[in-house]
Amino acid sequence: MARADASRQRRTFARLEREIDLPNLIDIQRRSFEWLVDTKKGGLRETIDDVSPIEDYTGNLAVVFEDITFDEPVAPISECREKDLTYARPLTVKVAFQNRETGEIREQSVFMGDFPWMTESGTFIINGTERVVVTQLVRSPGAYVMEPKDREKQVFIANLMPARGSWLELEIDKKGKVFVRIDRKRKLPVTVLLRAMGYAEDEQILDLFDNSLYIRNTIEADTEVTRSEEGALIELFKKQRPGEPPSVDNAKALLNQLFFDAKRYDLTRVGRYKLNSRLHLDEDLDTRTLTHNDIIALVKELISLPRELGIPESGEYEEGEPIKDYALEASTMPREPIAERLDEYEHFGNRRLRTVGELIQEAFRIGLYRMERVVRERLTTEDSDTITPQTIINIRPVVAAQKEFFGSSQLSQFMDQTNSLAGLTHRRRLSALGAGGLTRERAPIEVRDVHPTHYGRMCPIETPEGPNIGLIGSLSSYAEVSEHGFVTTPYHVVRDGLVTDEVVRLDANQEEDRTIAQANAEIDPKTNKLKGPQVTCRSYDGELTLAAPKEVDLMDVSPDQIWSVATALIPFLEHDDANRALMGSNMQRQAVPLLKPEAPLIGTGMEFRAAIDTGDVILADHAGTVSYVDAERIVIETGNGNEEHGLEKYMRSNQGTLIHQKPVVE
Repeated sequence: MARADASRQRRTFARLEREIDLPNLIDIQRRSFEWLVDTKKGGLRETIDDVSPIEDYTGNLAVVFEDITFDEPVAPISECREKDLTYARPLTVKVAFQNRETGEIREQSVFMGDFPWMTESGTFIINGTERVVVTQLVRSPGAYVMEPKDREKQVFIANLMPARGSWLELEIDKKGKVFVRIDRKRKLPVTVLLRAMGYAEDEQILDLFDNSLYIRNTIEADTEVTRSEEGALIELFKKQRPGEPPSVDNAKALLNQLFFDAKRYDLTRVGRYKLNSRLHLDEDLDTRTLTHNDIIALVKELISLPRELGIPESGEYEEGEPIKDYALEASTMPREPIAERLDEYEHFGNRRLRTVGELIQEAFRIGLYRMERVVRERLTTEDSDTITPQTIINIRPVVAAQKEFFGSSQLSQFMDQTNSLAGLTHRRRLSALGAGGLTRERAPIEVRDVHPTHYGRMCPIETPEGPNIGLIGSLSSYAEVSEHGFVTTPYHVVRDGLVTDEVVRLDANQEEDRTIAQANAEIDPKTNKLKGPQVTCRSYDGELTLAAPKEVDLMDVSPDQIWSVATALIPFLEHDDANRALMGSNMQRQAVPLLKPEAPLIGTGMEFRAAIDTGDVILADHAGTVSYVDAERIVIETGNGNEEHGLEKYMRSNQGTLIHQKPVVE
């Protein structure tokens, strides 16, 4: 019978047992990639369906993309490392060319390039080197109503941000008028946009907004020219396309392109979900462009805030004197009545993760759109009798977009292999930088700061020192990513003071109004109820409060759930100063592995899972007995025959150090 010299019984002095297991630590990478390459309803399928069918300008000829398949890898991982190859699978798409006039259909399988494939350990091998695609932390698409930066000029502002397409910004200025800005261009009265959308009459507009003071003020500011639908359309066109000759038809087409055309505007399902919940709408999640209702609801939300703040709807003080400066008036009033209705960009319910699958999907989409242009031109120019899918499809743009992403994107990084922890942390990293994110120079202090909603989602300790502080973080140990890309953390459900075994995963918005007890709150071992007249809890704004056990809704699952893996490896972390813990978390990743590894005398219980989930140790797939061991392979006899594992010998790491496995079983 084999035994491992390295295994030892460790004694735990923890008062709390770890009741729920950590999720797999590199699932954030693997699950996302599995979603991407699911040939039935994954990310690639979605993107291909977006461009299919490609039609010529008459609509008679079309190219339709059907089934997608991935063939076996071009070469095994070991060979890719030795020969500087990319570990990839050939992607084949069944394509049909249709001539709708004659009813003729020609089908062929078209090779769409080698698609880089993720290894079991969540990395990619590109030209022989191991790379990691870092998860990006971005602002979620949706609607935001906020305090303005300059409180002397504006009362409140609102933004409507899509994932792809034109931004819509609204503001109430100091004269109490509502203005709209599209794509950061010059501002227009909001009534111009509403009239261009078809609400031409003053009465119609006032009815929509219950005769609101701010809409009345805006209508008064309208010029005679813009008081009709045509005039408003032309005014909108002039502001968006200065220098081009305006016409009503061009203006209608422009307005449609800006917000209502699915090819140019995409909220994504996430954006629609956020928009629906923020503005209390009931649109289908597949409605990914704006509707008239969305814009009207956002204006309503914006103009309701000053009223709730206490500014009179008559537009006059009690003495009958008109309000001259609404911004000044609003800035002096306390914010309590509307605090819950104002959004913060830093709130983790308003930031989402773009995981590896989504980032590769975006690169693939760019390549497909470039290819679509070429195909459409060829459909128009070439003879329809000789066209076949093979001759008409040029895969170069698709392959080039993939290469560009893996080779030069800010988020595709050379993997840190100084030690196993460095590699694990790299795969769990969250970056606010990169395409579509922030830049170091322009990132404000608020974005870098720790926010109460980071609790259990992003580690408040582990972040670089220097210009990237707060922009690069690490996923907390128990955190997972929801289907919409929001970070969730687990809690035990508490009912009437009784801590149940039921575990729920909540994102930052879902836990907003709950009272949450700490993992080490005292529990009566017999009844499993929370002890004491009062329990220390945290409330929705991150403040510590005392609550009766019956008022508690949730309870943390572990004291480790706040920290990232690297931080949770520090013994007696609670006695460290936060700045020194930050340095410790970062410096553990710089430790050079020893020739003769020794287990530490004191650990925290995180070591075992951290080591296993890195993928740097070999695990048996099935139970069995070790029948043969030498320096290069281990053979295990199982019920289903022999299972052989090769060891990695004298491999060069990305950092120029040695990766060398030794057997510890006998």
